[in-house]
Amino acid sequence: MHTDMIYSACWNATGSQIITACKDKKIRVIDPRQGSVVLEKDKPHEGSRPVRAIFVSEGKILTTGFSRMSERQVALWDPKSLEEPLTLQELDTSSGVLLPFFDPDTGIVYLCGKGDSSIRYFEITDEQPYVHYLSMYTSKESQRGLGYMPKRGLEVNKCEIARFYKLHERKCEPIVMTVPRKSDVFQEDLYPDTAGPEPSVEADDWFAGRDGELIFISLKDGFVATKTREFKVNKTLLAKTTATARPSTKDTDLQSVLDEVKKLKSTVEEQKKRICELEKKVGK
Repeated sequence: MHTDMIYSACWNATGSQIITACKDKKIRVIDPRQGSVVLEKDKPHEGSRPVRAIFVSEGKILTTGFSRMSERQVALWDPKSLEEPLTLQELDTSSGVLLPFFDPDTGIVYLCGKGDSSIRYFEITDEQPYVHYLSMYTSKESQRGLGYMPKRGLEVNKCEIARFYKLHERKCEPIVMTVPRKSDVFQEDLYPDTAGPEPSVEADDWFAGRDGELIFISLKDGFVATKTREFKVNKTLLAKTTATARPSTKDTDLQSVLDEVKKLKSTVEEQKKRICELEKKVGK
């Protein structure tokens, strides 16, 4: 079935098919129970560098590879017709092999280049150009490899939509991607029901040819609402604060202020008389 080294293998959503990318420049869709090749595509990318292939939304196939000029590419294929891709986009001229990770809940595919220091992410849609660029995460250190956390392992309280584990030379660094929202309620648009850990069919039934639909679970059970603090008025503290804000004025202090005002008034009267006398002298 495969004439050379297998670069990647990926199951479809129901576990009925596997797609592989091989060193012989072919991608194959395989029925693992029959041991037969269902579909085969030769040279999805013209370059000689390794190719990766995964299943995405509605059974479509996404591949990453290189052009003849060693430019990195991403392509989306319809399994009903593998003659031409639905879209083929060139990204850059880096030499790192692109590793694709797909989130079926949001329709976002993350492309992580081995040896790169960035992670690009795209949205897969049913309309042209099918693969829409969203944004890119960048860091200072390059990655030797990446792992992807399943959706049910994320922290829904922090609006976390993806988490990667970036492999360095001597450490493993978590990379968390979140949506900047401030809310005390569960974000249902970010967390639709996702595939749970329970199998839909038993092994014997699967080998007998039965296909089971995914068993979905809600992530709402993992959400812990933030406790709202009740506003309570402490009457004792309020009385103390009011007393402090309004300092008492002693009678002696008030009398001294009144005396000072009288002195100022008398001084003003004296100055007025003096000015009048000076004006009379000047007038003569």
